Amino acid sequence: MAITKVWIEDGCTSCALCEDTCPEVFEMDDIAVVKPGVDYSQFEDGIKEAAESCPAEVIKYE
Repeated sequence: MAITKVWIEDGCTSCALCEDTCPEVFEMDDIAVVKPGVDYSQFEDGIKEAAESCPAEVIKYE
């Protein structure tokens, strides 16, 4: 099933690993944020890799 929602829960440590892994979906401000308007289905592998690599385990998707 395609990913339709991506979010970051409280606890981001601002390591920027998600942005390095999948810059099409994630960007760093003071903390990591999910870019608006992205077609997540095009970047499923990157989203999953970013979520699995996140040291704070705060990247979620469905």
